[in-house]
Order: sequence, then C-alpha cells, then structure tokens
Amino acid sequence: MTSKKTIAAIVVAAGRGERASASGDTVPKQYRVVAGRPVLSRTISAFLDNESVDWVLPVIHPDHHGRFTGLGLDHARLLPPVEGGASRQSSVLAGLKALGRYRPDLVLIQDAARPLTSATVIQGVIAALSTHEAALPVVPVTDTIKRSLDGLTVTSTEDRHTLFAAQTPQGFRFPQILSAHMRAERLPREFTDDAAIAEWAGLAVALTPGSTQNIKITHPEDFARAERLIGGEAHMETRIGSGFDVHPFAPGTSVWLGGVEIPHTARLKGHSDADVALHALCDAIYGALGEGDIGHHFPPTDQRWRGAASTIFLEHAAGRVAHRRGRIVNLDLTIVCEAPRIGPHVEAMKATIGRVCGIDPGRIAVKATTSERLGFTGRGEGIVAMASASIELPRESAHEVAG
Repeated sequence: MTSKKTIAAIVVAAGRGERASASGDTVPKQYRVVAGRPVLSRTISAFLDNESVDWVLPVIHPDHHGRFTGLGLDHARLLPPVEGGASRQSSVLAGLKALGRYRPDLVLIQDAARPLTSATVIQGVIAALSTHEAALPVVPVTDTIKRSLDGLTVTSTEDRHTLFAAQTPQGFRFPQILSAHMRAERLPREFTDDAAIAEWAGLAVALTPGSTQNIKITHPEDFARAERLIGGEAHMETRIGSGFDVHPFAPGTSVWLGGVEIPHTARLKGHSDADVALHALCDAIYGALGEGDIGHHFPPTDQRWRGAASTIFLEHAAGRVAHRRGRIVNLDLTIVCEAPRIGPHVEAMKATIGRVCGIDPGRIAVKATTSERLGFTGRGEGIVAMASASIELPRESAHEVAG
C-alpha cells in the first residue's frame, strides 16, 4: 500500500503590494479587504480548507507582522510566518528553507494575490505530481499575440494555440525544487516564476487546468473584478459601535494616548497603560461586533495585563473583525481634556491606529476638545475619550454568537 505523500503550501506574501493600491491607500494589496475579507486570509484559507495539505507556510514582509497577526488566522496546520527577501525568488527560497525541518514530499507555491484559487485547481496540481516532477496550472491564451523587437512595429504573430498563461499554485517535489532554487540563487538573473526555475533545472513541468476565475490582483481595478466574482457585496451588512472611557490622572511624567506617549505633568491611572483613547476605540469595535467590551476580553483582575500596552487590546479587537471575515470601514475618536495638547500628535496617533488595525490612516479621525473648564476634565483631573466604529460583516457572520 502506497503511503500518503506529505504536502506543504507556501503562500508568498512578502511584497509591498503597491501597484494595487489606490491613490493614498497605504494598505498592501494582500491585506486589503475583498468582499468582506482580507485577500491574504482568503488565499491562505483555500489551502487550510484542503485536507490534502499538511502545512501552510506564509512568507511575509518584515514590516507586516502586525498586519498578519491582525488577520486572526488560527489553525493547527498554519505554520508561523517567515520573513521574505527583496525579490519573489528570494522569498520563495526563504520559505523552502523553513520547510526543511518538516521534509514534505511535495510543495505547492502560491501567490498571495490569488484569493480565488479553487479546490479543483489545487487538486489538479497535486494529482499531476504523482506522475510528473512539477505541475503548472494554466489557461489558454485567447488573444492574438504580436511580437515586436522595438515596441513600435510588429515583427511577427505568435501561434496562440501553443501559448498558455501561467497561474499558481505551482507544484513540485520538495527536494528537487529546493535544490533548483539554491542553485538559481547564484545566478545573476531573476526568474519570473518557480516553474521557470524548474525548467532551467531540467525538470519536466506538466500543464494542468487553471481557471479564468483564478485571477491575480495586480491593479486597483482587479479588486472590483474579484468582488464581482465572489458576489460578496450583496451579502455584507454595516454595523456601528460606540465606545466611552475615562481615566484619572496620577503622579507621573507622560500619558499614553492613541498609542503615542506624550510628555505631561501626570500619567493616566489604570491597570494597563491606561490609554483612554485606544480603550474607547476597542469598545467601539467590540460593540459593532456585539462582543461585549474591553473588560470582558481583558479583565482588570488578570495580572497579565498590568502595565500592558493598549495596542495589544486594539490588535485583538481588529483581529476579531478579520476573524469574522469583516472589515473596518472607519474609526472616529474624540479626546476631551484641558491638557496635554493633542493636536501636535494627531497624525502619529492615526498612523499607529492604522498600523495596528490594518487600515489606511485616511479612514481614521482623531479630534480633541476641552470641556470649557467644566466638570472632571475641566478641573484637570483626567481625560475622557469617545469613539465610534463602522464595520462591515458578511450577513451570516454578523449574526454569529461570539466564540
């Protein structure tokens, strides 16, 4: 009886994703939301949902650990992400080396920007590897292809019947592709995909059926196309949550507000770092989800959170949105105090909140006001923060009971 081949999937997500970003949008394409769910979350889940795949390894940009954590992915077969290199080829090699300890028989290499890869395409590649050294899903080229040597005039017309557009995942026998990649690393050229490296190394690459729906998100308009293919827009609903928090002053030299440390004549008193602004934002997000408040998720009686940075709490709240396959549309924060001055720190707060939540700072408003010397804040006894959050959830998720 033939034993089952072990299979690992590498999801290459180490790029900055700038070509697919709309003007002013700083969220990399693999973390942007399509039909209520981040692109990378969809891509990874396509392999986690496939019982033939034993391990899934994401390869991410060194600056994207916070964004990846914010996806809220948790699965026994999902390996901790490894950092990629300066090129796609070097990122794939980093993933292959990291898989060395697991010694899979086969490896599938997938572009993160293909969130619509079907189980049929994946299984076709796996099946081909039982008789071939490498497998590549393709679709026939339907346009007439012209060749030009100078970019100005046509040199020749290609026979499109012999041409195919390559897709991912591309499949290989693990020892062979690892060896080929390590040899290719020493060359002064870059290969455009892993099948090209296999061809260069002398491996026979089989063609398997791809899909016209297995699109690669490269340009901003590709997001709209993916939305149409998924048909997700009609299945989303908008949820609004509000948050309120207050903390008194205590002796100290600085306060934490919006994830930014601001010099002051006092600190805010609380179990954690007492960042009243982030606490209000957390409650707004939890409220929109219908999942209680910050005290429910991070009880003040739990000593693990003594002195903790409140960005941990906000990251959890944003992660819950991603876990429910939703997205944060916008956040609105108002800070009420006589001092310190908030204005000089607004942009830094927006940048921090955006990074933690995985959204563009342009979707975040941070405002400050005083209470005209009236009441608790007017007497300079502490700070109040109010927040609202707008999120979108798939309708089936919007009515789930929080787990």
